[in-house]
Amino acid sequence: MKPHHWPWTFVFFSLLGAACLLIGIAALAGLMKGVHPLFNDDLAGWALIVSAVACVLTGAFPLVLRRLAEREGA
Repeated sequence: MKPHHWPWTFVFFSLLGAACLLIGIAALAGLMKGVHPLFNDDLAGWALIVSAVACVLTGAFPLVLRRLAEREGA
């Protein structure tokens, strides 16, 4: 049986999504107000959370393709 490896794009986009999620939550909590003027608005935190979801979904696409290829024996 072949060992299963994570696609590097999945790892990269998952880490990027996790970073966006953490910063987005911090922005919503008001912890980022002094960092940049854009973080003074609550919508900046929501935008980062939406970006986190998009990053995770972008990383999941190559993972699904790899799993399908492994299932077919390629």
